[in-house]
Amino acid sequence: MATIQTTYLGGLRTEATHLQSGTKIITDAPTDNKGKGEAFSPTDLLAESLAGCMLTTMAIAADAHGIDMDNTSAEVTKVMAANPRRVAEVIISLKFPNQYTENEKKLLEHAALNCPVAVSLHPDVVKTVDFGW
Repeated sequence: MATIQTTYLGGLRTEATHLQSGTKIITDAPTDNKGKGEAFSPTDLLAESLAGCMLTTMAIAADAHGIDMDNTSAEVTKVMAANPRRVAEVIISLKFPNQYTENEKKLLEHAALNCPVAVSLHPDVVKTVDFGW
């Protein structure tokens, strides 16, 4: 059974619908690739997927161990390469509003670096993560 329905709208724009919830996401080609850059590009979503997955898996681990991770954020930078055009690196800088013990830090780092998106990306995609400890 499908999870997402995606439709090309024209003008280098797509609309994806999450079938379970009905939530929609618009993508636009970036300005450096003939697009308007008026929405996330598909490669932006790939970079965000890594950050979102890291935060989610850290939160699951944190919840299981009574660790407060609310309001943790990530700044995400996507680095493109040419020939072929692809995502070469995703740089994630995490900002934690709380202090953690060394064991808590190790638990959170392990969860982040082993999230499903991180382990699904091709090994050639560099994942640079600054936990900010």
